[in-house]
Amino acid sequence: MMSMTGKRRRASARGAIVMAATIAASGSAFAQQIVVQGNTRIDAETVRSYVVGVSPEEGRRNLIASGMFSDVRVAHNGGRIVVSVRENNTINRVFFEGNKKVEKGTLESIVESKSRGPYSQATVNSDLERIREVYRRAGRGLAKVSVRTVDLPNGRVDVVYAIDEGDKTGVKEIRFVGNQVYSDGRLKDLMTLSEMNLLSFVKTSDVYDPDRLANDLDLIRRYYLKNGYADFRVASADSRFDDAAGGWIITITVEEGQQYRVGAVSVDSRIPGVDGTVLRDELRTGVGDVYNAEDVEKTLTGVTTSVARSGHPFAQVRPTGERDRATGTVALGYIVEDGPKVYIERINVRGNTRTRDYVVRRELDLTEGDAYNRVLVDRAERRLNGLGFFKKVRFSNEPGSAPDRVVVNIDVEDQPTGSFSVAGGYSTADGIIGEVSVSESNFLGRGQYVRLAGTAGQYTRGVDFSFTEPYFLGYRLAAGFDVFNKYSDQTRYSRYITDVVGGQLRLGLPITEEFGITLRYSIYNTDLKIPNTLKRPYNDCSFPIPGYTKTWDPGTIINGQNVGGLAQYPNCAYDGEASIALKEAVGSTLTSLAGVTLAYSTLDNLQLPRNGFYGELKPEYAGIGGDSKFFRVTGEARYYKELYEDVVGFVKVQGGHVLPTEGNALRVTDQFFLGPSLVRGFAPNGIGPRDVGSADARSNAIGGTTYVGASVEVQFPIWGLPRDLGLKGAVFADAGTLFGYKGSRAFDVNRDGFINGTAPGGACNFNALTIGVEPECVNVRDKATIRSSVGASILWNSPLGPIRFDYAYALSKDEGQKVFGADGTYYGKVGKDQTQAFRFSGGSRF
Repeated sequence: MMSMTGKRRRASARGAIVMAATIAASGSAFAQQIVVQGNTRIDAETVRSYVVGVSPEEGRRNLIASGMFSDVRVAHNGGRIVVSVRENNTINRVFFEGNKKVEKGTLESIVESKSRGPYSQATVNSDLERIREVYRRAGRGLAKVSVRTVDLPNGRVDVVYAIDEGDKTGVKEIRFVGNQVYSDGRLKDLMTLSEMNLLSFVKTSDVYDPDRLANDLDLIRRYYLKNGYADFRVASADSRFDDAAGGWIITITVEEGQQYRVGAVSVDSRIPGVDGTVLRDELRTGVGDVYNAEDVEKTLTGVTTSVARSGHPFAQVRPTGERDRATGTVALGYIVEDGPKVYIERINVRGNTRTRDYVVRRELDLTEGDAYNRVLVDRAERRLNGLGFFKKVRFSNEPGSAPDRVVVNIDVEDQPTGSFSVAGGYSTADGIIGEVSVSESNFLGRGQYVRLAGTAGQYTRGVDFSFTEPYFLGYRLAAGFDVFNKYSDQTRYSRYITDVVGGQLRLGLPITEEFGITLRYSIYNTDLKIPNTLKRPYNDCSFPIPGYTKTWDPGTIINGQNVGGLAQYPNCAYDGEASIALKEAVGSTLTSLAGVTLAYSTLDNLQLPRNGFYGELKPEYAGIGGDSKFFRVTGEARYYKELYEDVVGFVKVQGGHVLPTEGNALRVTDQFFLGPSLVRGFAPNGIGPRDVGSADARSNAIGGTTYVGASVEVQFPIWGLPRDLGLKGAVFADAGTLFGYKGSRAFDVNRDGFINGTAPGGACNFNALTIGVEPECVNVRDKATIRSSVGASILWNSPLGPIRFDYAYALSKDEGQKVFGADGTYYGKVGKDQTQAFRFSGGSRF
């Protein structure tokens, strides 16, 4: 039996060999002996082309691989080759049902089943897995995907992928193993990935993305190296989807090592004519400092650039570090030596489908024909990654056309850079407010920044447009302009409304990585109005409101004060009448202003700084045409220090001064009006000189020319709350003052047509309180009283935007000026500061 079976097998094998040899020998002539069966849409010649010249088995595999057939059989029958096929259906259209979180275009780009292509069950099965993977990356790991077909005439089918997206399944937990120096919370703060929590319905940072995780691991590594842990490494990073937990579990194992300080620093120049002691000016690392890998990189760049400028373009700067674990020090050395004379033959920019080539190339300090320098190439890679235009940036080299030539390849992957946002919030200053904005940081792939925003709220509304070209005229100069219009209702804290329309030109000059200068020119028109209606009769002493009659009761209490003894004066001055200084400013004022901003920053993070210093000085001159004539300078300095892990303290000092030029008195609108921005616990416009000729405390702020202030604050995490909620607490103390009114004090009521009372005027007597007696006079109370407060805050860096709630208690303030009647009766105080214990500000972005 076995013998007969073996004979049959040998005979079959001999037949197959003979048939294959016959087909190969006969070529196209023998193709006519190949019989094709079962084909309806695909012609026989096409089928034969897959079989001619090969063995039957290979021909069968070729036909299956073509994707046109679901089943193929090849048999030898009486000297003929019979090929029986079952054709695949043709896909008419591909549909997706139930997809809301992933766009149709994204799904169409990843499935291989295409319209007018052959239907293949194997391909469809692969498509199902691809769709599931897309949903896993989109934070929907439990999504269910199925497929069905709809039969159509002529062998056509519609393929329908039905998707049940399910609930969001993001990063359920991030675990760290091996970290002793920094807590899990601190390391999670460094990451852009976050864990799911109560806010997962509005945030996307908890969606697992392996590329984002890889970037986060690099951020963690750089953080350790920046803080002296030169032995640090990420031992492993394991990501797995846990069906039971309903999300991703990420476990990161680290080896921290010990912290090092700089034990010694040396520069060894091995190039004749290059003095190593001169290059020490470029060192960013000093003996005793905590080892900082970023400072080492900056030193390499500085020394390389300095040597290249001295005529040695091929010089290489090589860092060395000898670690002494016993003493916890590292001896840093920078060796300067001649490198191989290699030139850049060509720079290829690849993968940029949107960003223009020149936007990438301008970040390089090298071009074709220059000497190749690895340090400058590394700096260019860091710059490109910092732009935010690309998801990935990778530099690589390949040999050029000669041994001394190299080709530099820059592979990038564009990512979306535009955003549309809707913001809303509430603050005690602006009330309920909303904003709609559209921005693009890589406009038309040119690297330009464009933003258009509109704001509307209870007490403010406006629109602004900004444009910035980061490389003006081909240089690293940030030039731009702004156009804006802002309407602001100040009647809750003063008695006027402003409508400002204008624009600004900017030119930023980066001097060093920490220091920059911005030149500015602004021109804007301020239209100031004082409401005069039945609800807001703030100008009815000058312009009586028809039909609006008021009676006066000597015993009436107004604003908490018994002003009955002043009944002989018209009561229009006591229902919120604006100061005569404000009335003088009614109308349009054109301001033409040139200024410069000097800024210096060593902050470790611009949004949430923990350590570093920031300072700016802004001198400005108004008088290049226009109505305003003044010189103004303001400044601010902030110093941050992490006292303990996640406990950050900072000190802020600020000040400003404005003085009139050309012998003019300052307009009231050109002076400083301050409140909680200087000392928390005080209302907007609640601090500074006041016109005590008005009994209404909210109508008499007239501004000052000089202010100084200081704040101390400590921010800390709130115990018991998840760190990634972004909630923090703070305690603070503020102190400051505003003084020095330099505006006009006397006005000609006959000329200007406005008065604050009906009693006849005369020469202003500024030594007496003359409420309503001298209508053309501004009776100024101007005391350089130090205002101070202490308080506590709750800060929330929420996915909806930053939210802050302050409670402040005023320790010291200007208590105002006492008012006495002719008989010595005390009637209260005027001109006192206005306090505001609670202050809330917040916004949302969704």
